Amino acid sequence: MQQFTGRLTADAVVKTLDSGKEVVSFSIAENQTYKRKGDNDPQQFTTYFNCSYWTSTGIAQVLRKGAVVQINGRVSARAYMTNTGDATASLNLHANRIEVLSYAQEKAGTSKPKAKPEGAGKKNNNEADDLPF
Repeated sequence: MQQFTGRLTADAVVKTLDSGKEVVSFSIAENQTYKRKGDNDPQQFTTYFNCSYWTSTGIAQVLRKGAVVQINGRVSARAYMTNTGDATASLNLHANRIEVLSYAQEKAGTSKPKAKPEGAGKKNNNEADDLPF
């Protein structure tokens, strides 16, 4: 098993196979930094992983774009030909364990306003406070 920490590049999607099994699919970007010998400027490169999680689909609710996750799993490479005939490859991560380190921030205007109970936030000046001091 290997451990990876990365940020989700898109919201997770639950896919149902013909057999009825469900899988959570998502991708992460893992950033790594290094310094070249004799160079003071750090170099950064990003590795992208296509992830699949077969244990439970409930986690898909919190796997939103921008969330930072730590994943234990097994990596595999997949080589294939594109529609244009170019040879390419992808890295796939078969997750066994997912831990959310930082949840994605809500986008402005996308969260539902929370309904306040009737009278919340209002104080009747005629009522006495029930404070013991």
